Amino acid sequence: MAEEKTVNVEAVEESEDEMRAVRVAKLDELVARGENPYEETRFIRSHFSTDIKSNVESLSGKKVSIAGRLMSKRIMGKASFAHVLDGEGQIQLYLKVDALGDKYADFKKYDIGDIVGVEGEVFVTHKGEVSVAVTNIKLLSKALLPLPEKWHGLKDNDLRYRRRYVDLIANPEVRDTFKKRAKIISAIRNVLDGEGFIEVETPILNTIAGGASARPFVTHHNTLNLDMYMRIAPELYLKRLVVGGMEKVYELGRMFRNEGMDVKHNPEFTMMELYSAYCDYNDMMDITERIYAAVLKAVDAGDKIVYQGTEIDMTFPWKRITMKDAVKEYAGLDFDGMSLEKAKKAAKEKGVELDDKADCMGRVLYETFDQLVEKQLIQPTFVTEYPIEVSPLAKREKDNPDMTYRFELFMNGMEMGNAYSELNDPIDQKGRFGAQAQLKAKGDDEAQDADDDFVTALEYGLPPTGGLGLGIDRMVMLLTDSSSIRDVLLFPTMKPRK
Repeated sequence: MAEEKTVNVEAVEESEDEMRAVRVAKLDELVARGENPYEETRFIRSHFSTDIKSNVESLSGKKVSIAGRLMSKRIMGKASFAHVLDGEGQIQLYLKVDALGDKYADFKKYDIGDIVGVEGEVFVTHKGEVSVAVTNIKLLSKALLPLPEKWHGLKDNDLRYRRRYVDLIANPEVRDTFKKRAKIISAIRNVLDGEGFIEVETPILNTIAGGASARPFVTHHNTLNLDMYMRIAPELYLKRLVVGGMEKVYELGRMFRNEGMDVKHNPEFTMMELYSAYCDYNDMMDITERIYAAVLKAVDAGDKIVYQGTEIDMTFPWKRITMKDAVKEYAGLDFDGMSLEKAKKAAKEKGVELDDKADCMGRVLYETFDQLVEKQLIQPTFVTEYPIEVSPLAKREKDNPDMTYRFELFMNGMEMGNAYSELNDPIDQKGRFGAQAQLKAKGDDEAQDADDDFVTALEYGLPPTGGLGLGIDRMVMLLTDSSSIRDVLLFPTMKPRK
């Protein structure tokens, strides 16, 4: 994880306590005068700051009402300047005692961070700054804690994530990131809704941890006296719906995996999964490109983007390469014709670490790809034909039953998506669940649990189906040039402070 600055939290808290005491005293004074700053239930505003700035010619000399957080004050005797931050941006205020009377003295006691409602006329200063000449101002909410500029500027990452509410105030680029995230999610929905997909909701609490190879969070339902699992993927429920005749479905929501945390992983994260009957994994590559085309447009990105200093060419179509060919091209290893022992020896000589699970060519191939190749896939690349041993839910290839019709999408060395031609043979599926059970019995915590009801669903008949899963958080990271997944989650998982 990138190095994070640290601050003396005790010193910060002590400073906050001192300034809070001053502000509480001001609050007590207001209440004693019968002016409770928390009693207002609403304020009618006519414009946001950006509305005024973008329409200054038509609004000059016109009355407006705005509301927001006081971000700066410059007192100059009988006249003062200030800035107010609303949900769209900042705008300057010009306040004079002649226009405000006694309210000017009240304004001088306001603190940075207070929420105010303002009425006034739009004008442009001689320096060219769009401003509002205030004719009335009212305190709508008293801030008892100072904004970060008052103590150290909110740059410490740990504190930013713990106090996201202050981070959003202090750092405009953070608000922009989450506005882009909302646009990205909306664009995905627009594409899928426009292509006839139905958005659905499947259980988050599951009795079986299935649909992916991952370690689940375990909880307990008291009434049923039953252990349950936070979902690691919605796949098996979504495919049940395709069996039921809902031929094009998708779900966009939270998943939970009890695994490590780093700049690319958070225990709680967002995925989009879709399933389309009578399609295969080639169709899933096509729809992946259509989705990315839409989100690039939604955030005004061009064909080339820069992520952490690296240019990524998003021009379509993207490269498609089999896993075997990728290992040849990027790792210089050709496993074709090799015995298992020779392949393991060749991989180890390249620095690949193999454990007891690497007991077949498919696992040696996968581990070599995972450890040597993935980090080199900077430009958008679909890697296809995954070994069956690591693809328990994907359909076997007709001419090569050791491999599956599966791809993963990579950019900047990160996995961005996963797709299959879905396994719809119930007998084969039951056998693969059995193989996963053997792995779990050997201590593999990430092996998938057998889902007998899902096998029953397949026995009713699942049509040929393509399925796709896209990691939303990593997509947002890429399109906002964010180095850590925590920068694109409003409230990332944090260890509580003692």
